[in-house]
Amino acid sequence: MSDAVVHPIQPIFNEDSRILILGTFPSVKSREGQFFYHHPQNRFWKVLAAVCETDVPSSIEEKIQFLLENEIAVWDVIQSCEICGSSDSSIKNVVPNDLSVILDHSKVNHIYANGNKSYELYNRYCLSKVGRDIIKLPSTSPANASFSLERLIEAWKVIK
Repeated sequence: MSDAVVHPIQPIFNEDSRILILGTFPSVKSREGQFFYHHPQNRFWKVLAAVCETDVPSSIEEKIQFLLENEIAVWDVIQSCEICGSSDSSIKNVVPNDLSVILDHSKVNHIYANGNKSYELYNRYCLSKVGRDIIKLPSTSPANASFSLERLIEAWKVIK
């Protein structure tokens, strides 16, 4: 059984953001916590901290400050959809986010997908409107068990 859900989290960016990282849609844990990559098993924050050679931010305030200091914007491809729990494979009836909210008000020159599904959805729903290619990175989700933390960090170094 899937439920129609609207994205509850505002994008994180400012006028100095140069990098945009797009996920698909917030997990149940992220929706509950009202922030991106809130599930304790998601390796997003560990990977980015390693790539930026800094400590892993813990509070939401620290995470926002970390992103802005490193000129990184974060959002998701999907504004609303039907989804079973946190399963990307169950996503249907997608309404994409309007990425111009970030792209028209920042210096973003590279867009990265956190995983295959965000890459696929961006290309399906956003590429023709945005007109900018996206670079696919391996997902930081715990569901992507084939990638160790070390392999993720190595792959994600491309953002710097």
